[in-house]
Amino acid sequence: MIILEMKAVVKPSQSSAIDEAIRTVQFIRNKALRLWMDAKREDKIDKYSLNKYCAVLAQQFKFVDTLNSTARQASAERDWSAIARFYDNCQKKIKGKKGYPKFQKNNRSVEYKNCGGQLSEDRKKLLSQIRKILARLN
Repeated sequence: MIILEMKAVVKPSQSSAIDEAIRTVQFIRNKALRLWMDAKREDKIDKYSLNKYCAVLAQQFKFVDTLNSTARQASAERDWSAIARFYDNCQKKIKGKKGYPKFQKNNRSVEYKNCGGQLSEDRKKLLSQIRKILARLN
């Protein structure tokens, strides 16, 4: 695996689009966590129901729909991993705090798995396919 590390030079509009994507991911994670907290035991909220809830959020809110579907599902999966870690700590009977999932306040990342972008031929530009950014990052 080859890892290339570079610094992106972005325009103000691209920067605001990235910030909006980060805020959208934070919104999805907080909504998914609230769904889990408010649900009854009979509802059986699991990883798949959180992914389905992302689709419901995309229908309800237009700004959520502008975010890529894999990024939406990745944020729900990160939320589920926090919930699963809490359950595992409770089952293992770890002493002290169990790591109850918290709402995101200062989220700084958006996870685009396979559909993020491609490097140009000269490997100096990232050709973005992200709906929120829609530009070339130099």
